[in-house]
Amino acid sequence: MKKKIKIPKFKNEDEERDFWLKLDLSKHFERSDFERVFFPNLKPSSRPISLRLPLHLSDSEMGVEYGIRFSLKK
Repeated sequence: MKKKIKIPKFKNEDEERDFWLKLDLSKHFERSDFERVFFPNLKPSSRPISLRLPLHLSDSEMGVEYGIRFSLKK
């Protein structure tokens, strides 16, 4: 871990959203800070969806693999 994130008190949701959008997590974490996790008991979603990701995010080396399924709640 490089340095801790100081999370301020937010006046409203818009202020909090702006904070998280502008935060560069690469300044706070290193690749070695993360570990692969599995969720064997998750049930597949009832509706498949497609996501278009930039190539650098779809690289299995970065931990994002093709064929990941997400479940959306209504």
